[in-house]
Amino acid sequence: MSFKRIWTIFLRQFFLLKKSGYRIFGLFYWSALEMVLWGVITLYILDVGGGQFNFMTFFIGAIIFWNFLIRIQHGITVSFLEDVWVRNFMHLFSSPLSFGEYILGLLLMSVFQTIIAIGFMMVLAWLLFAYNIFQFGLAMIPFVAVLFVFGWALGVLTIAIILRLGPSSDILAWSIPALFMPLVGVFYPVSTLPKFLQPVSWILPPTYVFEGLRGIVVSQSFDSSQFVTALMFAAVLLVLAYWISLRSYRWVLRTGRFTRFMTE
Repeated sequence: MSFKRIWTIFLRQFFLLKKSGYRIFGLFYWSALEMVLWGVITLYILDVGGGQFNFMTFFIGAIIFWNFLIRIQHGITVSFLEDVWVRNFMHLFSSPLSFGEYILGLLLMSVFQTIIAIGFMMVLAWLLFAYNIFQFGLAMIPFVAVLFVFGWALGVLTIAIILRLGPSSDILAWSIPALFMPLVGVFYPVSTLPKFLQPVSWILPPTYVFEGLRGIVVSQSFDSSQFVTALMFAAVLLVLAYWISLRSYRWVLRTGRFTRFMTE
């Protein structure tokens, strides 16, 4: 394992981002759009509901934390796909670079992109709606930790699936996170889900983040023990996702399917 090679992967993605106005624009566009959309919807709900529940604190917080998760996952998968699209993925591994070093480089890039995009989103929330995400205090630490680890796991798992199915399945980079949104209770409690889906929801670490967010808003309560469990489970999922992706990578090499990433 070489930090120099890991850092090289990060720098490559960084310079691609730096030299492309479209990539930079993409970091801010969806974040700004969702913030404005949900902020205006929240103001309308507050006006209609008479302010009986603090919708602003909950909805804006939920959309920021959800985008946090999305940015982490996209920071990994889209960076991977950019190597695939320019037919560079296969060439990278003709060097001493290992698959693990490549993944760690993408993880670093996801952290960088997430800090920029979510930082912009928090500033926009403050300027437009006087919303301060730091009102959750120390509870933000476990929130962010769980979302980081699960987002990495989701991104690495997406890479594993694309390696198996081929580059033509790149749409999964955007569609897989959307599958989890109804299950983790971003905008509603798990109790509103059908009974058969609730156990599925509770095994997903982000569920504890959004339930914890509601707990702070409604009752000012925070159960730290649940977040220890959620973080441990997210870590297990990350290890499992890496193991699956490594097996997919080795399968691609063994079966000669690597050439698909030069032709499709």
